[in-house]
Amino acid sequence: MTARLIVESALVVGALSAPAMAPAAPPPLLLANDYDAAEVDVLRYWVSEKYDGMRAYWDGKNLVTRAGNTIHAPDWFTRDWPTEPLDGELWAGRGRFEQVTATVRDLEPDEDAWRNIRFMVFDVPAQVGTFSARLEKLRSLLAPLRIDWLREVTQSRVTDEVELHHLLESVAAAGGEGLMLHREDSLYRAERSDDLLKLKPSQDAEARVIAHLPGQGKYLGMLGALLVRTANGTEFRIGTGFTDEQRRYPPPIGSWVTYSYHNVTARGIPRFARFLRARPPD
Repeated sequence: MTARLIVESALVVGALSAPAMAPAAPPPLLLANDYDAAEVDVLRYWVSEKYDGMRAYWDGKNLVTRAGNTIHAPDWFTRDWPTEPLDGELWAGRGRFEQVTATVRDLEPDEDAWRNIRFMVFDVPAQVGTFSARLEKLRSLLAPLRIDWLREVTQSRVTDEVELHHLLESVAAAGGEGLMLHREDSLYRAERSDDLLKLKPSQDAEARVIAHLPGQGKYLGMLGALLVRTANGTEFRIGTGFTDEQRRYPPPIGSWVTYSYHNVTARGIPRFARFLRARPPD
């Protein structure tokens, strides 16, 4: 056997005997409930803008998605970041969700594209104490670094629900997605709870694409609507909210999409369902 064949045989044997790579473990994230479904005393909450970016978790060494998969940011992007875990959103500005996902999905980071991304940090998960105490910790961590793309999310207070909804209207009018509310005395718990709430001008949810329905008229030869199914088995159509490009190249069957809606019918069908975006691969 030649030396080359010996080396190649050893590589094959090593590959077959090596243990399979374990799937990524999702980071322990606090998840939000809907504001409208909670009993809320707004005086006990900090309020911030809800950024239309991609949730990300800095574990002190690596930046990962909510599913635990590595985000391949340039070395300079995370250089000199704290060793303390950080919870936040990768964001490029209002209305630029697709720009963020296109940048973050690249295995080889596009240096120029990453210069438009900021990591908007809203919590320090490993810090013991209430959310108000964690805010103080967050400020003490980030302020001395003076890294322009590593920013603390601005938190504020409101006096009542009227002021809260005025703030929501202001953010929405400027192109923002909505608001997030963090309960002031809450601990960081890796579960979904009313300690974190989201408030948007309209509700949104996710559903899986099960069919592409053909278009007619000006959409002949393109997508007319998506037939989707929610996690609880409800099926319905989404026919609005698409660009012409998305109608030519619709989200594939089996993928998940986010849609907005206003309440549901007596049969549980979302009213005025409108396509927002396809869920990016984790």
